[in-house]
Amino acid sequence: HPLPPAPEDVPDTASALLNFDGISYAKGASALRQLVAWMGEKDFLAGINDHFARHRFSNATLADFIDSLARATDRDVHAWAERWLRTTGVDTLTPVVREAADGNWSVSVEQTGSPDGTRPHRLTIGRYDHDRTTTGRLVPREPLTWDVPDDGARSATGGRPALLLLNDQDLTYAKVRLDPVSWDTALGALSGLPDPLTRAVVWNAARDMVRDGELAPTAYLDAARAHLPYETDLALVQGVLAFARTQIADRYLPRTQRHTALATLTALSRDILRRTEGPEHGSEAGLRLTAVRAFIDSATTPEGIQDWLDDGSVPGGPRLDPELRWRILGRLATLGAAPLDELRAAIDAELARDPSATGREGAARCHAALPDPAAKQAAWDALFTTGGPAALSNYLFTATAGGFWAPEQLDLLRPYVARYFTDVPALAAARGPALAEAAGRHAFPAPFVEDHTLHLGEACLTDGNPTPALRRKLIDQLDDLRRAVKVRAAAENA
Repeated sequence: HPLPPAPEDVPDTASALLNFDGISYAKGASALRQLVAWMGEKDFLAGINDHFARHRFSNATLADFIDSLARATDRDVHAWAERWLRTTGVDTLTPVVREAADGNWSVSVEQTGSPDGTRPHRLTIGRYDHDRTTTGRLVPREPLTWDVPDDGARSATGGRPALLLLNDQDLTYAKVRLDPVSWDTALGALSGLPDPLTRAVVWNAARDMVRDGELAPTAYLDAARAHLPYETDLALVQGVLAFARTQIADRYLPRTQRHTALATLTALSRDILRRTEGPEHGSEAGLRLTAVRAFIDSATTPEGIQDWLDDGSVPGGPRLDPELRWRILGRLATLGAAPLDELRAAIDAELARDPSATGREGAARCHAALPDPAAKQAAWDALFTTGGPAALSNYLFTATAGGFWAPEQLDLLRPYVARYFTDVPALAAARGPALAEAAGRHAFPAPFVEDHTLHLGEACLTDGNPTPALRRKLIDQLDDLRRAVKVRAAAENA
């Protein structure tokens, strides 16, 4: 059962460069993890050892690799590869729980997403009960091992668990849902789950439910406010804060609710700072730094962050390094926290203090963030200069674009939305694929979550003749924008 050559169509090197992305790396790693779980570790190791032995000192194809694995197991690896590697989309796995009057219960897993609904998954279903001795803690039962789509419904006794979690331990690549009882439990006791990987699966499920319009963005913020101050895993804190700040506050919530969301995030960040104060929390320096950054980025007034900048330190640490100083200055510039002349003087003084390459990037970001028509026009002219000594480097381009599109300044920035889609194709064609990717990623008018932005973007794809790198980024951005428009509309109706 040889697999067809992969990929099937790569017309030029520009197209080849487009395929080194999160699908290649993050999803690829997750698919391999699932393959190990689906085959069993013993058979998988036997298969790859056979593969290495057969093809040592030579090249091998994907078909060779699949053949080696197939020889080591009774499972149909070729069918697995066809459904995982030759079909698009991500599966959604939803628990269907039925409870009987006698206290017994059963669970099955509903699968949607793959073209024929038969992409195989081997996963763990975690079962957790409330700890009778400690409020807010959950204790695990023996988990269930599950094959989707083969296992059907399974009955159990002893009362249903407080939390049923599909894909506990993250063994497969899929979106998972929580049944209503389990979500209520998570809202009350998410930080009481004993394993950080289990907590990550719950947070990811909540994020996907928000993105798919099945959970209100404010409910995600409520969960973050309740549980993130007690979270000890740095990656979890960073991920949840980043999603809450850049997606929920800036894109998913209506403009009228954004200030409240930012206030929630600053309060949450302050709670983390309070919990990690003192020498006994020295090992949690990463958590403090993450909370400091989130507090700065979410500040709605200069109160607090201006004092940090003046003192050169956050009370209880850390001392401000150049990155944090530029971060505060950027936020003060965005907020228009002082007269423009004073802000420009502060930026210039900081650049004299830090004349490094990162200092020049910080200054470019701050100048572009100023709520001033002349500053916005100067930043735009710099961004879209296509050649000569005035053309920005990729780093300075990214920094300038990062300061330009501030959600606080929508009225000032609105005229540039249409200009972006008019000007960006020529910029991408003149500056090459790396700059085109940066222009699509960082200079896109993401704060304008509106149907009008979608129409302009779709017209650019149809009539603007974007380069392959720019086209790829615009397609991704418009997909995210389309999702954000739907989520925001649902939030406004609610």
